[in-house]
Amino acid sequence: MTADEVDAYLALLEEPKKSTLEALRRSILEVVPDAQECISYGMPAFRVGGKVVAGFAAFTNHLAYLPHSGTVLADLGDALEDYEHTSGSLHFAVDQPLPDELVRRLVEAKLARLG
Repeated sequence: MTADEVDAYLALLEEPKKSTLEALRRSILEVVPDAQECISYGMPAFRVGGKVVAGFAAFTNHLAYLPHSGTVLADLGDALEDYEHTSGSLHFAVDQPLPDELVRRLVEAKLARLG
């Protein structure tokens, strides 16, 4: 499992989904620059110390940030009030990347849970 697999996943996407997820990828790697990029459950993901700490996916009408946890999104509370989400998936528009600061908070919340 390598970054090449993530590249291949992104290469199959149309714009603006592709560039929006590329921006998210860069944001995640700014927080965890040594993360191993891989595919987990058929979607791009980032591993730190062997544990998946973040992921993303493209869907028909939205994109999703995946914390690979059912509790991380609840930890951020009001910071996510402008986004639709489930317990394990934060949805955002295909043409609006998540703000870097929000990505930092999401990844750091997951890392804290791994403690």
